[in-house]
Amino acid sequence: MPDSGPTWTPWRVPAAMPWPAALLLLVLASGAEAFRICAFNAQRLTLTKVTREPVMDTLVRILARCDIMVLQEVVDSSGNAIPLLLRELNRYDDSGPYSSLSSPLLGRSTYMEKYVYIYRSHRTQVLESYVYSDQDDLFVREPFVARFTLPSKVLPSLALVPLHTTPKAVEKELNALYDVFLDASQRWQSEDVILLGDFNADCGSLTKKRLSELVLRTQDGFHWAIADGEDTTVRASTHCTYDRIVLHGGHCQGLLRAAYAFDFPRSFQLSEEQALNISDHYPVEVELNRAAPGGQPLSLVALLLPPLLLPLLLPQLGPTA
Repeated sequence: MPDSGPTWTPWRVPAAMPWPAALLLLVLASGAEAFRICAFNAQRLTLTKVTREPVMDTLVRILARCDIMVLQEVVDSSGNAIPLLLRELNRYDDSGPYSSLSSPLLGRSTYMEKYVYIYRSHRTQVLESYVYSDQDDLFVREPFVARFTLPSKVLPSLALVPLHTTPKAVEKELNALYDVFLDASQRWQSEDVILLGDFNADCGSLTKKRLSELVLRTQDGFHWAIADGEDTTVRASTHCTYDRIVLHGGHCQGLLRAAYAFDFPRSFQLSEEQALNISDHYPVEVELNRAAPGGQPLSLVALLLPPLLLPLLLPQLGPTA
């Protein structure tokens, strides 16, 4: 998988294409459409930051790739940064509408952060959410757990557990994340859970030996979709896999199509200096199929529409040789 991941461009019907052919292509293409879940450390996201036009433009282009995005390091205390970002995102193209779900400010000191979900509300809805009850005070920023609907008969809902660890306690927090997984799984009676975020799970924050000893590595059933060694950092001088997405559950893992870090500077032709105005992290993303490979037939519409359109399409195609 290339560093930049596949770029997303809305498909439009060519002007000269006959409408029956266009409709047929749209029906067939819709069956292959993936559902993209992303996590992005937006590096001290404030109202001042999003009001800078180049920053806003790039953030909107990143967000428009994702059906669900979990933003981290949202430190805006005014409460105005996310509504402004949503307003511009909903004006950007026809991929929305988008909505948001924010945690309260979380932290132990004057420095506080929010987790913010931004999602396409015509493709998914929030069913439930809660801040994990961290009775032993193991997390600096407790996970803000949410359960979303999915456009899939195989997996109609999915729990997301985001975490931005503190670099000083990566191992402790990642081991405690297993308990958050158990809590969400038991609460919603489902083993299909995605853990995601800036885990700081590499380089100086966590050695390879310590990484291999994590509960989330030694317990069966967890698939680390963002592989060790994949660079999730913007700076050319660093090569660290800080940001991760971990999948649990047979249905969830069975729908996995792709996972990668999105190299937005390369895709958007930004210099390193320009990119660092956005973040020093790449977003990480997974794509889920709407049906298990080979496991779900085409919809009734997809089966019936081609024969109905064929008589309309043949005259426009002209005589055959």
